[in-house]
Amino acid sequence: MDWITIISTTLKAAINVETVLYALAAIGINIHFGYTGLLNFGQAAFMGVAGYGLAVTVTVLGLPFWVGIFVGLAAAVLLALLMGIPTLQLRADYLAIVTIAAAEIIRLIFRSVAFKDVFGGSDGRRGFSEGFHALSPFPEGEYGFNLGPIPIFFPHWQLWVMVVGWALIALCCGIVYLLMKSPWGRVLKAIREDEDAVRSLGKSVFSYKMQSLVLGGVIGCLGGFIYGLAAGSVQPDVFGTETTFYLYTMVILGGAARVLGPVVGAMVFWVLLVLIYNTLAEAVGSGYITFLTVYQVGAVRWILVGLGLILLLIFRPQGIFGDKREIAIDAR
Repeated sequence: MDWITIISTTLKAAINVETVLYALAAIGINIHFGYTGLLNFGQAAFMGVAGYGLAVTVTVLGLPFWVGIFVGLAAAVLLALLMGIPTLQLRADYLAIVTIAAAEIIRLIFRSVAFKDVFGGSDGRRGFSEGFHALSPFPEGEYGFNLGPIPIFFPHWQLWVMVVGWALIALCCGIVYLLMKSPWGRVLKAIREDEDAVRSLGKSVFSYKMQSLVLGGVIGCLGGFIYGLAAGSVQPDVFGTETTFYLYTMVILGGAARVLGPVVGAMVFWVLLVLIYNTLAEAVGSGYITFLTVYQVGAVRWILVGLGLILLLIFRPQGIFGDKREIAIDAR
């Protein structure tokens, strides 16, 4: 078995592009679910409208890259308003129903044949990331270091995306930390615990929920930008409901209502997936495991990771850094 390759790919998985984009989207979910108690099951929609907002602005309208960024951010704010206005004055489960339905509606619109000239149908859109990569300070080549015999190297374009992505993660974590230490953040946490008590003190619960939904959606949409810029394309099926479920897994794994919980959860999630897959694939290829084929390794990986998450929820439901009280929601 090639342990050097297994360890190298596993270590890179802790900081690579997939970890970055999921960590950003999970930070937004943490604002919704962890701090405010909002059950938003449509975070993938915020990622999708951002990615497609950038792609369509550049490829269809022919506008500059930065205009596409502003369009994507504006689309995320508009989506939060459209989903929040009719639901945030109702119980928490109504928001869950609306957001999961809205995410599917948006995904189906993106892949619809009727709008193929705009969104590209099931093939998506590509060719919009050149303006971003033109800003890269890294010349062509590979960058990294050798950790003993283990190589940790990334191509120049991927390193540029990672640098920008981790800078955004640091910025977002700093913003969340400062906001949650402020009176505004304390109101959000009070709403999560008992919104009737907050309402009795004269606070507009609806207004605070809406602000939380917009903020978390905007931070989450940054993950959609990173995905599009790293892949050089956007496809509608990437933004399915399973993406949002992965984000909740990361938030709970790291610890809800903890600033670094979503980031650590995303890192652990991808490290486990890559480590288990590569180890099983190498074991099958080397003949150590004979009851599996290489084509079955992917499914077994998800089974093992799912089993581990079940055990985590049984023995430590608050996650790595969390508190059990942080995942209790007043869903009235």
